[in-house]
This record gives sequence, C-alpha cells and structure tokens, in this order.
Amino acid sequence: MTTKEKEKRALARPSGGMDAVYGIGMVGAWVYFFKQAADNQERVLALLKGLVWPAFLVYGLFKSLEKE
Repeated sequence: MTTKEKEKRALARPSGGMDAVYGIGMVGAWVYFFKQAADNQERVLALLKGLVWPAFLVYGLFKSLEKE
C-alpha cells in the first residue's frame, strides 16, 4: 500500500464522535422518560422512546417552528 493510499484510507474513516453524542442523549432521554413513567408498561415504552429520542427532538423543533 502506498503512502497516498494510506492517507486516503485514514481520511475516509469516521471519527465516531456522533456515537458518543447519541449515547449521552439516549441516557438522558431514558432518565427523562423514566421519571414520567408510572407503571411497568410505561417503563418499557420509556426504553423504546429513549432509542428514538432524535425523532422526538426533531418533531418538537418542527412543532415550535410551525406558524398558526
């Protein structure tokens, strides 16, 4: 493998920084949704909501930008 090929390969690799942001956000979402849960069924739903927290974030953003 030549030096140029090594440089291209090194530049093409993702850093993985967004994985950490998503993971921290997921834990935060679990804490938030678990505090609101009253029974076991809602706790299971809180786990599922925590996995897709960006969807709730984007929905809330669009809802706030919506003009009446």
